[in-house]
Amino acid sequence: MEITSQDGNGVRVVTVQDARIDAAVAIRFKDRMREVTADTSGRVILDLAAVDFIDSSGLGAIVAAMKQLGGTRRLELSGLSPGVDRVFRLTRMDSVFVIHDSAEAALHAGPR
Repeated sequence: MEITSQDGNGVRVVTVQDARIDAAVAIRFKDRMREVTADTSGRVILDLAAVDFIDSSGLGAIVAAMKQLGGTRRLELSGLSPGVDRVFRLTRMDSVFVIHDSAEAALHAGPR
């Protein structure tokens, strides 16, 4: 599971480099998210543009990453492919997360 991060203007953009977030990588994803967000106090944007597939374990891992941030930090999503977007809408998780078209759009949108 390759995840990179970069900071700018009080925002940390975390980018998933893998095509799948599923049961095989869910635990590593949660652990890696904890590592890359541990020292940030602002918004966190999870860029999923490279992800083509997510299953229930992957969805659960993203929800767990949101909960790890606590109430003071917010996890926003960006770059959802049509298949991944469908999973978020079918499970109504699109009402839980702020979803942006791209990481760049999320940066320009500011906090919500």
